[in-house]
Amino acid sequence: MSDLARFSINQMTVKQLSLPELTAACRDLGVGNVGLWREPVQAYGVEAAAKLVRDAGLTVTTLCRGGFLTATDPDARARALADNRRAVDEAATLGTDTLVLVSGGLPPGDKDLRAARERIADALAELGPYAEEHGVRLAIEPLHPMYASDRCVVSTLTQALDLAERFPAHQVGVTVDTYHIWWDDRAPEQVARAGAGGRIHTFQLADWTTPLPEGVLNGRGQIGDGAIDMREWQGYVEAAGYTGAIEVELFNEGLWARDGREVLAETAQRFAAHVAPTGTGK
Repeated sequence: MSDLARFSINQMTVKQLSLPELTAACRDLGVGNVGLWREPVQAYGVEAAAKLVRDAGLTVTTLCRGGFLTATDPDARARALADNRRAVDEAATLGTDTLVLVSGGLPPGDKDLRAARERIADALAELGPYAEEHGVRLAIEPLHPMYASDRCVVSTLTQALDLAERFPAHQVGVTVDTYHIWWDDRAPEQVARAGAGGRIHTFQLADWTTPLPEGVLNGRGQIGDGAIDMREWQGYVEAAGYTGAIEVELFNEGLWARDGREVLAETAQRFAAHVAPTGTGK
């Protein structure tokens, strides 16, 4: 098996590349999998993007992102649900079975994390069946606690699974992202829990490097540059039964300032060096 057989490049890692540039670079470098983001796909045209990646022979491993489901205002909630239904439609058009959800932070003036998570559950009750009808799974992504107030009130795999397990696994599962959970000593057992329930819908990699940049959002380090043992986490997800694509998703201003093809080649090399080429493709 090729070292890159399971490697998927998330579009955000090389966001400086246009979609045609990205597909061409993947083809030239022998990268067969890509995770896409809604905004650049929408700008290019969803149908056109689907044809572009299909003609390039690429498999779309995930679409990012849906979610932001914590609003209390009825009109805002209705808009969020409508947007997530569109995201499901887009995922189906692109040929991926996985829509990654970033759940959303606290509404302005709100301090009730538990109530916010319940609103996510209420939304999933509506979105899960809709996603199933379109052959798409929803993958709740827990984000590091530093994002809990403004971006994601789901901070741990435990919290993500507590939500997901209210619904069938073919409707709702989780995203396992090293950047967000590596610090949590309960995470390995929760990975096993997710695997036992068939709920690991995608596995993403990013390294933890410090100091974090101002705003912290764009601090995800290149694989091998930080504190996370990637092979260890690969071992956890594979012991839990996951054999799908492994997606590298980096938000990093330094990487974005460089030549995108160079970053893609470097990321593929780091994947080959730090992630064992075991298992089978998705």
